[in-house]
Amino acid sequence: FRVRVAALRQFQKIDKQERKTILEVKPKKELREIKKIVHQQQVEFGIIFRSQIIPALRERSIFLLNDHHLFSSVQKQFARDYFQEKVLPHLQFQHIDTELEVPFLKNRGLYFVLSLAQGGGLGLVNIPSEVLSRFVLLPSLDGQFQVTFLDEIIRANLEQLFPEGVQAAYSIKVSRDAELYIDDEYSGDLLEKIKASLAERSIGAPTRLLYDSAMSIELTQKLKAIFQLKKNDLFPGARYHNFSDFFAFPAPPNTPDLYDAPMPPLPHLLLETSSSIFQSVQLQDILLHFPYQKYNYIPRWINEAAQDPAVEEIKITLYRVAKNSSIAQALLKAQQNGKKITAFVEVKARFDEESNLHWGETLEEAGARVIYSRPGIKVHSKILLITRREEQLDSARPSVLKHYTYLG
Repeated sequence: FRVRVAALRQFQKIDKQERKTILEVKPKKELREIKKIVHQQQVEFGIIFRSQIIPALRERSIFLLNDHHLFSSVQKQFARDYFQEKVLPHLQFQHIDTELEVPFLKNRGLYFVLSLAQGGGLGLVNIPSEVLSRFVLLPSLDGQFQVTFLDEIIRANLEQLFPEGVQAAYSIKVSRDAELYIDDEYSGDLLEKIKASLAERSIGAPTRLLYDSAMSIELTQKLKAIFQLKKNDLFPGARYHNFSDFFAFPAPPNTPDLYDAPMPPLPHLLLETSSSIFQSVQLQDILLHFPYQKYNYIPRWINEAAQDPAVEEIKITLYRVAKNSSIAQALLKAQQNGKKITAFVEVKARFDEESNLHWGETLEEAGARVIYSRPGIKVHSKILLITRREEQLDSARPSVLKHYTYLG
């Protein structure tokens, strides 16, 4: 939604006749088809979650309480205390009205739309899952492991925020356009254009509003008007959104059987037992397959090159650079040790642009030569070239002749 769907929405803005010359598909029709398919997938996902995953968890005495009305008296008190101490400092409330300034919804942020009692209109409260765990472990009976959503902790305590009462609370989530729109890659400073476009990514146009399907049609239409959305931007969902948070779902202690068996990367026998990768490569060519074999040989090799007096130069292409990249840190060490470093940094690697820029600038500040993206292409390939002075071959030694030949 942040890239492909966003691009289709942008195509809609192009003049119809001009659009026909550059695009074979009809954006509006494609968006309708996407909405239909995604809705079918969400329905199927919901059925699997409710009919298979939740019952399977119960069989292991793991209970996900998806309604605060199911809380015991002890759990209700815990929820009140947790709300006061942990949640309340991170909550932001605002009224929403078509006549007032439209509130800004963060990309992938979770919110409650509130229908306030006594004619209070509509309200908006954030669900601060970016700073607090989405799941809260509840005090439970012996032998049970009970967990609830952060959402339910907030629902259970809305009266603390609104003493006049809340008639209903529905969760919503917005996805925003994350594409980098660069008018012309071939003129001007491409790097500066990317930096400027990155600064606008977090405020990109909404491309999807995911909402609780229990929400009334009237309220849905109000939100559509307030946030200036189109029909194809509205996607009905369930009570909860952002199921990727389940990657951090808490598990009971001492339950290794609930996890897939670990599959550690395999060692390369020669590299694992050798103290020098250069010496290993001199003995034979080495082919590594990632992620099936250990990747740490690569940063280890660069670190070895950084310390090797015979190494003169290191050239490398960098596509996606982690924030704590061992590769980038090894390159810094090599630069500090007087090696000549040349790095091609691809700053058009989607969603890793900022990290790549950070490391590119860090390497530049250390004295390395950094080449950034080229117009019209995106460099995915991973290339590492180390230039090292080797001792002259002694052709008189029979052992050398077993490994080398001369062509003249």
